[in-house]
Amino acid sequence: MTFKKNRNSPLGIIISVVIIAIIIGVAYLYLSPAFEQNKPTVESKDNIYWNLKSPVEIKLKDDSGIKYYKVTFKDGAKDIVLAQEVMKKTEKEITLSIKPPKLDMFYKGQNTTLEVEVVDNSKWNFLEGNKVIQNIDVSIDTKKPIANVLGNSRYIQRGGSAVVVVKVQDENLKDAYISFNDIKNFKLTPYHKENYYVALVAWPMDITSFNRVNLIVTDKADNKTITKVPFYIQRKTVKNDNITVSEKFIKNVSASVLEQSFEKIPDNLEDIFIYSNRELREKNVKTIEQTIEKNTNNRMVESFNIKAFKRLRGSKTVAGYGDRRHYYLNGEKINEAWHLGIDWASVKKAPVRVSNDGIVVFKNYLGLYGNSIIIDHGMGLATLYAHTSSQQVDVGETVSSNQKIAHTGATGAVFGDHLHFGVLIQGVEVNPIEWMDRNWIKVRITDILKQAKKDIDGK
Repeated sequence: MTFKKNRNSPLGIIISVVIIAIIIGVAYLYLSPAFEQNKPTVESKDNIYWNLKSPVEIKLKDDSGIKYYKVTFKDGAKDIVLAQEVMKKTEKEITLSIKPPKLDMFYKGQNTTLEVEVVDNSKWNFLEGNKVIQNIDVSIDTKKPIANVLGNSRYIQRGGSAVVVVKVQDENLKDAYISFNDIKNFKLTPYHKENYYVALVAWPMDITSFNRVNLIVTDKADNKTITKVPFYIQRKTVKNDNITVSEKFIKNVSASVLEQSFEKIPDNLEDIFIYSNRELREKNVKTIEQTIEKNTNNRMVESFNIKAFKRLRGSKTVAGYGDRRHYYLNGEKINEAWHLGIDWASVKKAPVRVSNDGIVVFKNYLGLYGNSIIIDHGMGLATLYAHTSSQQVDVGETVSSNQKIAHTGATGAVFGDHLHFGVLIQGVEVNPIEWMDRNWIKVRITDILKQAKKDIDGK
């Protein structure tokens, strides 16, 4: 009874009120956004490679807003403040572009640290806010990669192929490739020994001018070396073909190709043909490129024993590589496109045989190309067999020279039974005539590879 009397007394009431106030105050401190306890976050690459030329990007984030930050360069001998600011207006996210420290030209430090200190706008920690100090490892790399051309084909023709052998070396290597006109890039394949690479390259038919072919090498610190690959160029005469398409062809063939490709069919005949011949063609070419890229391995190459490819037995050439086709409907031109293979016609359902060993990487319906097969012959070289009526191989299967893989047909966007034969360099359809010439292969490809191997071995 005494306790109840004390609790209801003025003093007891005051104590109760104080306790409740303390509980409310503590709850407010923990629950109020003004007193949030989450520390700021610092986002950057786990290990920064710095060439001391380009700025380094660091992102700071905090829910209550950032009040202060400081970035310090540390190498064990000196501390250099690179960025520091008390924010006049707090922000929840800040992207810092940290400029490199000014160091003398003889600076030899390699493994250094960026210390990032961030304080947020929270009232927690006796109004001082939440603070985080995060160290980011930095590797100083100011040396450009080695990028030397050891050998390459002397000539390249529009629509044609060539080979390039290079030496690429850097302890922090990030990327290396051959670039044509800074438009099309070709990957390198390891060749013979460490730090040596080879690439088959092409001058794509749809690129009219030749500016420059470069070996481009970059490291993780974004140091870049660009080395010119010297070529004499050969022009190609373009043959123009005017082709009349009938309303019947569009209704029966173009629309059917779109339907089998699960594409929406436009309402009028002209749009049906244009969509199938342009948009669908682009998608088909993209599928070819992606298929070859996905199936290209990066294993070291010792030799490249490729034989001249043979034409379809007993066939007649009905269309050549690099023909510019102009399509007419009811006397008016409606579209145009490149023909980037060779069309051979023989008897219906003629047997199709391969000329070189390889691996089947594609077997499917491919829009304009119809039922198609792609065979990988290594080092970025592949062959395409389109419009077939039946196929005797499966994806992943290894095929041997002279093996029958299919029969010709009239699938896809065609006027009749024939084979579209294409040669692909990393997905780019090139002139098959070159690869059907034994002497061209020897002089332009294999001799270059053999000589480069001797140079690599110091012979």
